[in-house]
Amino acid sequence: MANRHTIILMQTSQNRSTRTFMDYDSISQAMDGICGLYERKLKELNPAIRNITYDIADLYNFIDGLADMSALVYDHSIQAYLPYDRQWIKQRTFQHLKKLAH
Repeated sequence: MANRHTIILMQTSQNRSTRTFMDYDSISQAMDGICGLYERKLKELNPAIRNITYDIADLYNFIDGLADMSALVYDHSIQAYLPYDRQWIKQRTFQHLKKLAH
């Protein structure tokens, strides 16, 4: 799973102009990017709090609160991108954070 170019497609609201993407060199970096996106949002909403903590349910609520989020992951064997949904992203962020905790 390492070194699989990953594109995260997202739309923050129903307004189509909020569509954007982020690309990463690996699935792990993409999951880091999603967590970082959430952490920046938390800091933006709570500027006076120095150390912000959250649990996986909070991250899931953030992901579910977006109008849309999906991933395209490059598969070298077929030389194409495979699509993954929001549920897959949530599972992968959980696995990623669990790995970081140990």
